[in-house]
Amino acid sequence: MPDPKRPALGTVGWIDLTVDDATGALDFYTHVCAWESAEFDMGGYNDFCVSAPGVDDPVAGICHNKGDNAGFPAQWIMYIVVPNADEAAQRAQQRGGEVVMGPKPVMDGRFALIKDPNGAHFGVMSWPGHG
Repeated sequence: MPDPKRPALGTVGWIDLTVDDATGALDFYTHVCAWESAEFDMGGYNDFCVSAPGVDDPVAGICHNKGDNAGFPAQWIMYIVVPNADEAAQRAQQRGGEVVMGPKPVMDGRFALIKDPNGAHFGVMSWPGHG
C-alpha cells in the first residue's frame, strides 16, 4: 500500500526554487503567495520549506545556490516521483538527456537533477519500496 504522505508514482512530488538570494526570495513568495515558512538546516546555513497557511506539510522549498545546490539554474524545478531515481537517470542519458547532479541520497530516498534534450531542467525522486 502506498504511503499517503508520499506522492504517487509519476506525479510531481516536490518543487524547489534555488537562487542566490533565498532569503529575499522567501520574503517575496511569502508575501505574494501567503506561504508560511520554516528553516531547514543545510549544515552551516538554512534553506526554507514553505507551506500553506496553517498547514504543517510543506509544498515547496526555497534554497540558496550553494552547497549541494551550487550551480542549479535560477528557476522552479519540479521533482517527479519515479520507481528508481538511479535507473531514471540512466534512461535520461540514453535518451539524450544530461544528468546534472546525482543520483544521490536525500532523506530516506534518492534524487537526480536532469536536463532534457531541449535544455529544460527537472528532477526525479524515489524511496525504497515506492514502486
